[in-house]
Amino acid sequence: MGTGYADLRAQLLGRTGVPGPARRRALARLTDSWLGSLAQEAGVNVGGVALVAVGGYGRGELSPFSDLDLLLLHSSETPTSYAEMLAERLWYPIWDSKVKLDHSVRSVGGARQIARVDLPAMLGMLDLRHIAGDPELAGLLRRRVLADWRADAKERLPLLEASCDERTARSGELAFATEPNLKESRGGLRDLVVMRAVAASWLADCPHQGLEEARSDLLDVRDALHLTAGRRTDRLHIQDQDEVAKALDIPDRDSLLVEVAGIGRTVALAADLTWHRVHRAIEAPDRNGQVYDVGGRFARRAQRLPLADGVVEQEGEVILARAANPARDPALPVRAAAAAAQAGLTIAPATVHRLAKLCPPLPTPWPSAALTAFVSLLGAGEPMVTVWESLDQAGLISSMLPGWERLRSMPQWDPIHMFTVDRHLMETAVQASRLVRRVRRPDLLLLAAIFHDIGKGTGRDHSVAGADMIPEWLERLGVSEHDTATIETLVRHHLLLADTASRRDPEDPATIATVTEVVTDLDTLQLLAALTEADSRAAGPKSWSSWKAAQVARLVARAAAAIGSGSPHVAVPAVSARETELLAQAADGAVKVRVDTGLGGLTVTLAAPDRPGLLAAAAGTLTLHRLTIRGATARTVGDTALQVWSVQSQFGEAPQADTVRADLTRAMDGGIDVTGALAKRDPARERVPTAAPLIELLPAASAQATVLQVRAHDVPGLLHRITGALAGAGVTVTTALIDTLGSEVVDVFYLVGPDGAPLAAEDARRVLAAVGRALGAAPDNLA
Repeated sequence: MGTGYADLRAQLLGRTGVPGPARRRALARLTDSWLGSLAQEAGVNVGGVALVAVGGYGRGELSPFSDLDLLLLHSSETPTSYAEMLAERLWYPIWDSKVKLDHSVRSVGGARQIARVDLPAMLGMLDLRHIAGDPELAGLLRRRVLADWRADAKERLPLLEASCDERTARSGELAFATEPNLKESRGGLRDLVVMRAVAASWLADCPHQGLEEARSDLLDVRDALHLTAGRRTDRLHIQDQDEVAKALDIPDRDSLLVEVAGIGRTVALAADLTWHRVHRAIEAPDRNGQVYDVGGRFARRAQRLPLADGVVEQEGEVILARAANPARDPALPVRAAAAAAQAGLTIAPATVHRLAKLCPPLPTPWPSAALTAFVSLLGAGEPMVTVWESLDQAGLISSMLPGWERLRSMPQWDPIHMFTVDRHLMETAVQASRLVRRVRRPDLLLLAAIFHDIGKGTGRDHSVAGADMIPEWLERLGVSEHDTATIETLVRHHLLLADTASRRDPEDPATIATVTEVVTDLDTLQLLAALTEADSRAAGPKSWSSWKAAQVARLVARAAAAIGSGSPHVAVPAVSARETELLAQAADGAVKVRVDTGLGGLTVTLAAPDRPGLLAAAAGTLTLHRLTIRGATARTVGDTALQVWSVQSQFGEAPQADTVRADLTRAMDGGIDVTGALAKRDPARERVPTAAPLIELLPAASAQATVLQVRAHDVPGLLHRITGALAGAGVTVTTALIDTLGSEVVDVFYLVGPDGAPLAAEDARRVLAAVGRALGAAPDNLA
């Protein structure tokens, strides 16, 4: 019988033109029939004993050299010795056939207890399938294992997730490895099994879009790998890749890895969304909304929390607001992505599909609000990767960035890089988000990070090719010519510091000149240093050693000294004719407010008698009107304060000037508790980890005032807290330059004391500490 099975199995595997799913089904049927005959001969044909398949064989996923995972079940009334005797009769002919066997003998109760303490055993039993003997035993065990799994899900799902994390640490990611493990790597077959188990728990469901196709395609690759290697293996080694590609009618190994990466990305994204839903179900079950009595029937109204214009959070996922119209809002995908990433959330799969289907492409150049949202997405850190992946798989990234598709899943064969090109770019942006306090222009750092390797795969020096390509990419995004020139320099020379510091003496004047010949200002040098570290850290854990970091730091310090000091602040723009007119109207002591609408959002111009706390009141009032502050210039002209605010409406229509003026007057008179209202409207919520605030004095910036600079991650009410702390410290802000770059603020304040002179050293330190307390900054971040 064993020889007959082996011959039939060899004939089946030798057939050409049989699709993978059909071959796996035929192999499972053949094996079922053979095992049924063996069970009959062994005596497994009576009540109280059953042969069942578990794991991959239970699912019918038999690859050419897969093990047979078998369990001989017996009832509590059947003696264990009798069941073991039957098992010995059954296992020996299987061993004689040279088929690898994973076997056990258990009572129904014993198997159930094993499943409650052993996660791999439980996963296998969830896919249990009857082969021979008493079918009631198989059904009984499956029902009990499933009931136990559902009852214990809240306690056991975190353990299952931890085991998945450990597996990823061992086996890497299917989408980004040069020799992936098709089963154990993140995004592989094991994750597909895990998601089935999560769905079976009834605690949370997994996204189903594309998963069955991914499973079938990945099994096809494993089948081809088995036949190529002539043995059971899940590791797609380099030496097998060309033959596997040929067997699957794929052009070459690079194309094979691109296809495997696509599968891995689909599965990994689904797994991320699945675990996100599990977390929400376990940690915040009340987010499902409140229950209302509607006409004698109870209905649940899901809670919706606004995140951005047309974007809300519901049940832990980002969806579109009811009034949002994707067909008329091309910036909605990037705005939703930024809001989701900044909140540490995922976009609901149905929402991504809707955006991809209905949203028109962004115009060239992008509106400034779209560019701001894109930079905000890049600066969100780790959550950006999942959000980016969801958009990328729906085709939205390629729509926003023509040319990105060429980079998608592109393998890198050098031993330094552990990721594909596109994932390396994303990882570089993640690393750059942690370094934004080191540079004056965090937006340029993030843009350089995501685009620095776009020249790869062109057949040219990728740094030169990328620099040649970047102006066209950035022109589409609406980046200014000046900023484009800076990013072009960063892309062209992104290897300069690491290569020079590693191969030449950082103290040698000739070495320093190598840097200063191409980097001529301190701002660009800071950007290049941060990009160098982000790029190296993103390549792999060994690419940024302490020695390399020290060498680069020495070179940067010497180059900075050679370049000399630069201007630490932005010049104050001149007062325009329209602003002069508004100042004249406020000369009688009235508060004047004008709201102008432009392509980039709104400009709110305010003129009012200067007084302590006016800047804080204005910042808080605008925030209460759900206006996001993108930039501002505030100065004192005589006895009148002139403030020009660049803002964007978060939701709906912008407020009328009369409404803003009335609320500002009330805030100044104490009729509105701005601080309390902001705290009530925007309660504290979990946010993604961000770089710590940096608050510093710029000693050489002005002879007429003490200059304070704040770099921080933007959150609602941030500017109100800063300016409130300044007012509380008893200092006067003569000029304020407010700049929000993506989600990072770089704010500069010119301060004087009651005597109108710069602050004494002790007073300056006191103000520094007051602002630090307002922002929760650590003492190490006060300079």
